[in-house]
Amino acid sequence: MAQQVSLGFNGVTSVDQVNQITTALMMVDGVESAEVGQHGAEVEGRVKREKLIAAINALKLGVKVS
Repeated sequence: MAQQVSLGFNGVTSVDQVNQITTALMMVDGVESAEVGQHGAEVEGRVKREKLIAAINALKLGVKVS
């Protein structure tokens, strides 16, 4: 069963960063959808929160995820 995971962001300052984060989240195996904004994301799918955070951190954008 798909689940909803909420992530909070600190440090996202541009549309380009939002787009990069959206792409990274959608590439994570198990993600069905990702709605990303400047202050956070709502992700739906069969995926662990840790994998989503790791995907964002791998971008090295300096974004803090909570």
